[in-house]
Amino acid sequence: MARTQIIGTGSYAPEKVLTNADLEKIVDTTDEWITARTGIRKRRVAAPGEATSDMAVQAARRALEMAGIQPEELGLIVVGTVTPDMPMPSCAAVVQAKLGAKNAFAFDVSAACSGSLYALNVADQFIRTGQVKRALVIGAEMLSRAVNWEDRNTCVLFGDAAGAMVLAPTEDADRGLLSTHLYTDGSFADILCIPGGGTSKPTCEEVLKEKLHTLHMNGREVFKFAVRALADSTHTALKSNGLHVREVDHVISHQANIRILEAVLQRLELPMEKCWLNLHEYGNTSSASLPMTLDEANRAGRLKQGEVVAMMAIGAGMTWGSAVMRW
Repeated sequence: MARTQIIGTGSYAPEKVLTNADLEKIVDTTDEWITARTGIRKRRVAAPGEATSDMAVQAARRALEMAGIQPEELGLIVVGTVTPDMPMPSCAAVVQAKLGAKNAFAFDVSAACSGSLYALNVADQFIRTGQVKRALVIGAEMLSRAVNWEDRNTCVLFGDAAGAMVLAPTEDADRGLLSTHLYTDGSFADILCIPGGGTSKPTCEEVLKEKLHTLHMNGREVFKFAVRALADSTHTALKSNGLHVREVDHVISHQANIRILEAVLQRLELPMEKCWLNLHEYGNTSSASLPMTLDEANRAGRLKQGEVVAMMAIGAGMTWGSAVMRW
């Protein structure tokens, strides 16, 4: 059975930059406080009229260009997002139309910040079984329109962006995605959620007044859960492929908080130098973070053929997972 290889990467971030200094004028916070506790200095905010699908298309086009693939050659599009253009149809369907990928079936995956890793796993199955020859995986998120801009604990964290990966089969035994490992624990759903706006608490005057349609987070609990879960899942992925942590050349991770990353890599006994960082520039871009980070590392020439790349992500659900590939 053929393995799945990533043959193209792309990313996109809106033009508008919102710095920590800008946030000091909006909420009771400081640049020093944000930087020390999160590592974030800037984030991007989508322009009025810009939708999640618009960002996804920009990232997708860059990935397709790198791969040398035309949209018509795609057989599948999977978009990881919790901020689609509208409740239905899926963001992926809108992206398919905007790209002109008329031969691809398309759907969304909802796993919050783990969305692109979940989407990668799904697309990998279609590639490995031969049902699809070319697949497009996108993580795209516009959380600037889902946060409470009066809540200093959450509004400072998130930014808007999109990242994309083009997948194809490979017979090269020294390259490709070795395995992915996904997990969910719904008993922790309340520590990171948007409680209103769905069927449980439909949009109404009370929901809007109490801002239940915006993101709510228990930062302390998310931190503890993330550090343990990401380290354990990465160990599992490496062990499943007969690899030792010292064989990891690169870490491509969803980036929510620099302290989480530092704690996870310390548990894994991996130096921070192996992890490509862009958190300071973009903030937490949720499902876009992992593919965006991969694209930056790829375009910077950091990834060499055959090197071991460990990937990890965690998001609301709680959902999390890891993957190992040979680039």
